[in-house]
Order: sequence, then C-alpha cells, then structure tokens
Amino acid sequence: MSLISAQDLTKVYTLGELQVEALKSVSFTVEPSSFVSFVGPSGSGKTTLLNLVGCLDRPTSGSLTVAGADISSLSRREAADFRGKNLGFIFQDFNLMPVLTVYENVEYPLLVVQNVAAAERKERILSLLDTVDMLDQKDKYPDQISGGQKQRVAVARALVTNASLVLADEPTANLDSKTAFMVIDIMHKMKDELGVTFVFSTHDRKIVSEVETIYTLTDGMITGKAAGKGGRHV
Repeated sequence: MSLISAQDLTKVYTLGELQVEALKSVSFTVEPSSFVSFVGPSGSGKTTLLNLVGCLDRPTSGSLTVAGADISSLSRREAADFRGKNLGFIFQDFNLMPVLTVYENVEYPLLVVQNVAAAERKERILSLLDTVDMLDQKDKYPDQISGGQKQRVAVARALVTNASLVLADEPTANLDSKTAFMVIDIMHKMKDELGVTFVFSTHDRKIVSEVETIYTLTDGMITGKAAGKGGRHV
C-alpha cells in the first residue's frame, strides 16, 4: 500500500473576488521508505502540496490518503492529532526555539502531542541526538551552534515522535554544499534504518541529485516524473 496517495487533488484560494487555483487535479503516489522530491519554480504549488499532505490545509476537491487515513476530511482537531502521531516537519530556517536547549527542542513535540513517559522520552531523545551526532551539544542553545548543527537537531526533532513520514520544505537552502550533503546523508540513514519516508519541496540540486523519485510541478500541475540517483553521497 502506498504511504501517500493523491487523486485529482485541487486547491483553490479565494482572494477577494479572485480565485487562484494553486493545484489542478494533481495525482501521485509515494511508497513507504522512500526519498521523493517535488520540484518547480516559486508559485508552482510545491508548498501548497506539502501543506495538504501535512494536514496544515484542506484540499478543495479530490482525495488524499496518508498512512491509510483519508486526511482530506479530517476536522481541525483530528488533523492536529494525526500530525502529532504520524508526521515530522523540517524547514529551511530550522524553526528551533531559541529559549530551549538542543535537548529541549527535540523533546518539545513529545510534550505537546504525545503522552510519553519521562524515561522513554529521554531514551528517544538521546538516541536520536547520538544518531545525528549532536549528543555532545545537547545542553547548548540554538544561537551557540552552526546552521548545519541546527538542521541536524531539526531532523532529530522531526523523528522523535516515531514519524513514518517527514515533510521537508527547502531543508538545505541555508546550508553550504558540504553541510547540506551531511544532512542529506543523515536522512538517508534514517530512511534505511528506520523506514522513514522523506518528501521534499525544493529546487536545490543537492537534494534533487539524491532522491529516488522526482515530481516536477508547473503552474499547479504535475508535468513530469523521473527516477533520481537515490544513492548515498558518501
């Protein structure tokens, strides 16, 4: 069974008397434990698509199934619950809370969306920080670590809820090439070892060169699908 299945997905925004069709009858599938990228210029619909898959917005029409659930019909509370149990998010500007330490930033989703015992929280957090090579930085604050380190913390935070799907919006845009490939390799490791699926919205060639499947979006429509290299950089 596909992890994500979209059929004739359409999203229309109403701006005063103007209607803008951000997505136009988009259909695609994403398999479990895969590396997939949606590419296209600004305004092509990439972010809208990620927002729909991430239960941050609802489609105007069409069907959208994620992890076996029809998310197009979820209420706001049901959508929030689904996000907390199934999805992780990574952003280009990291979105770390400056007043929390590295450890506390990774812990935060567990405190907000899941009732996880303290001992299990600690085990999950320390294990993930070790995996992304940030265990020795756990007591530092975001302004005390580099951009690449912040993004590694963001990867750990996205996975701490045992998410099966991570949505990443331009996650390497603010990183130099060497650091970006290090972060991508960590994501590959998570995919290979934990079966996590990563779906990217990007035009960054560093990511596009590393994914398994590339969907091209143009003016709200999927205009191409191609196989990527899908290999580890190192």
